[in-house]
Amino acid sequence: MTDTSLTHASSTTVPSGPTIWIMAGEASGDVLGGRLMAALRMLCPGVRFAGIGGERMHAQGLHTLFPLRDLAVMGLMEVLPKIRHLSRRLDQAVADITNRRPDLVITIDSPGFTLRLLRRIAPLSIPRLHYVAPQVWAWREHRVREFPGLWERMLCLLPFEPEFFARHGIEARFVGHPVLQSGADGGSGPTFRARHGIAADAPVLVLMPGSRRSEAPRLLPVFGRMLAILQQRVPGIVPVVPVSPVIADIVRRGVAKWPVQPVIVTDVNDKHDAFAAADAALTKSGTSTLELAIANVPMAVTYRVNPLTAAMARRLIRVPYVAMVNLLSGHRLVPELLQERCTPQLLANTVERLLADQQSRRLQRAGFGHIRAALRGPGADPASAAAAEIMDLLGAGPMKGPQAGQRPA
Repeated sequence: MTDTSLTHASSTTVPSGPTIWIMAGEASGDVLGGRLMAALRMLCPGVRFAGIGGERMHAQGLHTLFPLRDLAVMGLMEVLPKIRHLSRRLDQAVADITNRRPDLVITIDSPGFTLRLLRRIAPLSIPRLHYVAPQVWAWREHRVREFPGLWERMLCLLPFEPEFFARHGIEARFVGHPVLQSGADGGSGPTFRARHGIAADAPVLVLMPGSRRSEAPRLLPVFGRMLAILQQRVPGIVPVVPVSPVIADIVRRGVAKWPVQPVIVTDVNDKHDAFAAADAALTKSGTSTLELAIANVPMAVTYRVNPLTAAMARRLIRVPYVAMVNLLSGHRLVPELLQERCTPQLLANTVERLLADQQSRRLQRAGFGHIRAALRGPGADPASAAAAEIMDLLGAGPMKGPQAGQRPA
């Protein structure tokens, strides 16, 4: 399945429609934003956009207020040095919305920034929609008390989220997970091998260190030392590193001294071909686990953050697993090697078993089928379902229905 939803709309003149101010705070949100903008144009060809985004949203006609990379920071210790800069960017966004007075403000994920923005613009009485529910079900559940009044509508990606938020008196609408539209399951393995000169019988290992500038530098050195061990056990192994163009230079510097030079992939179609060619994957936690599940790639999940951030997170996390595929499965479908267990030796041992153990590979792939079914929403596709919710909100007008953020009686 090839993702064609990001093709720019026709330049044919159409009647002027509503102005939507839309923002994403990181690369994954930019992908969601691009698909959502394309779906909105299908429903309302005259819609106009302003806000903050990356190249996918730019392809749909958005001229970003400032670069998306300015916001792509994660982790307490990583954020602290950037607080003053982030505060200036928040002021900039508020001023732009105040001056433009759009018909609707859409924020996508990145709750550390977007929820502050929604709170700041509340006095403007502009309808607000938040896309991708904050994962307070995983940690810091008490924060849910802060949400009433932040938005007129919230759209979520995971099937268990509406029930969670309903327990707190907040309505959330499941629209399906956009990973289903990614095209992750439509790649060609032979094409990838031919394109990059990889033998048909060479084992291919996909390594996904993350899309944020604060993530990849922590994982790349560990991945490199792991490969030094693994190449002795799995001769001819070919590492492939799919990365966002935003951090491609960081990754190239980070892999320069690896014992096996990887194939670095920045094109989304090439990434999906890499998935089809892959025998296994080692990925950071997050949406990448769902991409790999859609592509049916056996995987292990790892992550490493600042030790202080990790210590604080452990005290707050309320879910048994970190990997989204494990949460959706309700059991440890894929191995998790987090923080202290993110070591070259343990990673090498896990990947070696994953490549050799056919039973584990079959069990993972059977579980991935159930995950794909669970992620389907009510519409033809997730972006179209989200766009329909947005057009419904625009048609209803500001502040109609139940009190903002509250569940209807």
